[in-house]
Amino acid sequence: MSDSIERDALNAILTASVKEQRSARRWGIFFKLLTFTYLFVILALMMGWVGGQQSESASADAHVAVVNLQGAISSDSDASSALILQGLSNAFEDKNTKAVILRANSPGGSPVQSGMMYDEIARLKKKHPKIPFYVVVEDVCASGCYYAAVSADKIFADKASIVGSIGVLMDGFGFTGTMEKLGVERRLITAGANKGFLDPFSPQSEEQKQKAVTMLAEVHQQFINVVKQGRGKRLVQDNPDLFSGLVWSGESALKLGLIDALGSVDSVARDVVKVDNVVDFTPQPTYADRLARQLGVAVATTLGAKMEWQLK
Repeated sequence: MSDSIERDALNAILTASVKEQRSARRWGIFFKLLTFTYLFVILALMMGWVGGQQSESASADAHVAVVNLQGAISSDSDASSALILQGLSNAFEDKNTKAVILRANSPGGSPVQSGMMYDEIARLKKKHPKIPFYVVVEDVCASGCYYAAVSADKIFADKASIVGSIGVLMDGFGFTGTMEKLGVERRLITAGANKGFLDPFSPQSEEQKQKAVTMLAEVHQQFINVVKQGRGKRLVQDNPDLFSGLVWSGESALKLGLIDALGSVDSVARDVVKVDNVVDFTPQPTYADRLARQLGVAVATTLGAKMEWQLK
């Protein structure tokens, strides 16, 4: 009798233990799944798998579409031609858009990116001839930014805005003297006489320097041609400093024909377009986009040093 009672008690204990283990295992699986789901949602938000990339506020009413060009223009920034043109394309395509404004606040940057903006804006204007395109300058619209801006039907700025800088530069450093003092020897092996073009760790070659000057002059002339084409007879052509790289205040830029009038986004929408409703079409890059651009820059830097010239 005693043995039977002990066996029953032992069976009860073992059964309870098994049930407890099963319950603990089920709760463990549940919490693991919950944690995995939480992490997946966070990752999806960061990578942009959930939600769109556009920041545009859909409006069923007539509106002025605005795209912000903010910061230095380069392929790996929020002022890249890809992002700006995406916003402008969406703005032009919207059926309720009455005018498109590029709100410019940039010191310039890549001539390639600026040229791509200019060419594509010209295409969008030709495709949508009934939608006027304006540029409104805030603090600064210099060099590459102005390159893109001259595609506008009209350019507006504040009287204290900085406008112009129609020039090109290529900058860098030379370390040969420092290396000699430190006893460091540069060992550069190339296939091709100019493969080490303007290498900062090698003595400067006069021949390569002249090639760089020629190349800069070519890009500068492209810039001048675009400005003349975009501004036409509005420019004061007899000013010898117009294409020298100088900048002017908005007030002086108006006298030189670099801009058309003084104004802001709100005043242009209200007084020129006659529409008070302003809608932001500036694309907002996802975390994945930013990460991809950063990885691209890192890879390019690792594979080889980059030489860049800029419209500044």
